[in-house]
Amino acid sequence: MAEALSAGAAATLRALLIGDDPVRAALRAQIAHTRVSSRCGCGCVTVDLAVDRTAAKAAPVTENPAVEAGYSVPEDAGVMVFTQDGYLSLLELYSTSGEPVTVWPEHGALQL
Repeated sequence: MAEALSAGAAATLRALLIGDDPVRAALRAQIAHTRVSSRCGCGCVTVDLAVDRTAAKAAPVTENPAVEAGYSVPEDAGVMVFTQDGYLSLLELYSTSGEPVTVWPEHGALQL
């Protein structure tokens, strides 16, 4: 299924991975080499990620989720970035209301 990251997913990753620490910098560098490998079956925007490992270096291994944040709008939503072997592997958007979020919220609404 490999498809390009949507503009919303890419903007969310860039906003979540801001900062100078080595893990975030390495993961941010992977975004240009990342594709969507599959999608969540519930209809939300959560995506499994695949990074071209010949084009991007692995980040230092970190705990999962590597990054987690909430949103101010919608208030009941949050997002997590997961890695596997130092590479981006999952961008998960969740809602505590039980209703799937079907469009990436504005990355300016992230509460890091």
